[in-house]
Amino acid sequence: MKKDKAEKGTSAQLEDPTVKYPQPPFKKQQQSWPGLAANMEPRPDHGESSYQGSGRLAGRKALITGGDSGIGRAAAIAYAREGADVAINYHPDEEQDAQEVVALIKEEGRIAIALPGDLRDESFCETLVQKAVEGLGGLDILVNNAARQQTQESILDITSEAFDATMKTNVYAPFWITKAALPHLKPGACIIGTTSVQAQDPSPELFDYAQTKAATTNYIRSLAKQLGPKGIRVNGVAPGPIWTPLQVSGGATMEKLKQFGGDTPLGRPGQPAELASLYVELADNTGSYSTGQIFGAAGGGGQP
Repeated sequence: MKKDKAEKGTSAQLEDPTVKYPQPPFKKQQQSWPGLAANMEPRPDHGESSYQGSGRLAGRKALITGGDSGIGRAAAIAYAREGADVAINYHPDEEQDAQEVVALIKEEGRIAIALPGDLRDESFCETLVQKAVEGLGGLDILVNNAARQQTQESILDITSEAFDATMKTNVYAPFWITKAALPHLKPGACIIGTTSVQAQDPSPELFDYAQTKAATTNYIRSLAKQLGPKGIRVNGVAPGPIWTPLQVSGGATMEKLKQFGGDTPLGRPGQPAELASLYVELADNTGSYSTGQIFGAAGGGGQP
């Protein structure tokens, strides 16, 4: 009698998601913006030791902004292990984290392109895409992931300079980068944006950041309709509380950081590694009917 495929394969062990990763309370810690994952305690898991690829993105060419740490780093590691060549952008102050990612990509035998620079500058955004295309030999996955988040108790505490920096990083940069990338994207290519539960349920202390994530959600849905007939898919991922340098470099108060993620049904923050498979699925050909969608990952809270 033949065994079915499930019996032949190695069974995956069940993992309790409530205790899979560290739970609050966390040690109070603060870094200067933009922060480094290497200096966080506990150190975030980006899938360095856990993510295993299976060739789902073999031969693909990806550009990821904010690819040095956090969610962008998890996506970069996953993409390389799925067979893609990867270019990462990051702020020059994040060079230490970025070089770790470059080494991990190269370990998979893939091309790794490091492109440091300030996304608040339009000319750099255009150059970024040009260098990515030249270094990778093309482009078919664009992940607009980089973001600025600075907590302020009151709107009165937000300077015009700070507001402008958040808007340029989170709203203008994806606009500039997408415009520059589009001439290089062929049918079957995809664009993925990182939005947030803040788009639907904004925190009072993230007045400016929350606005930008609402904008991100809507540009994804609008652009998907515009580019659908061209065969280019546009989707987004909406994380909840994820343990990244964004939080320890001004994105959360020390008090909130201590209990970060504790109010979710899973009782803890998410780790970047837990979102990697979403970015793979949205880039993979198997997700070919998904466009204009926002995929949530918030530990049981938030929307969608």
